[in-house]
Amino acid sequence: MSITLYGIKNCDTIKKAKKWLQSEQIDYRFHDYRSDGLDITLLNEFLKTQSWEVLLNKRGTTWRAQSDEVKNNIDERSAIALMLEHPAMIKRPVLITPETTHVGFKADVYLSIFNK
Repeated sequence: MSITLYGIKNCDTIKKAKKWLQSEQIDYRFHDYRSDGLDITLLNEFLKTQSWEVLLNKRGTTWRAQSDEVKNNIDERSAIALMLEHPAMIKRPVLITPETTHVGFKADVYLSIFNK
């Protein structure tokens, strides 16, 4: 089974998800946006199953640093451009398995994803 966890290595939620996957002995690959990159092809892969509204993290410091003009006029096109320019604006983690794509980490949801 091919499982990939996407995010940024120093993110606390990523650390929790990785710890959970390891404790459940689930093999996965970690893709760090900063070192492994993010391009439109990968972002479009996420957007096949998740809306830009789900993917765009409006709670983080990168979003809060944006101008009011950017925040007040956000749409799919501008959200995609922002996420490509600032991958930290993508909610974390994005987990892709052969069956599903999931955004965020909650142990009970991961239990159901992996039928544990």
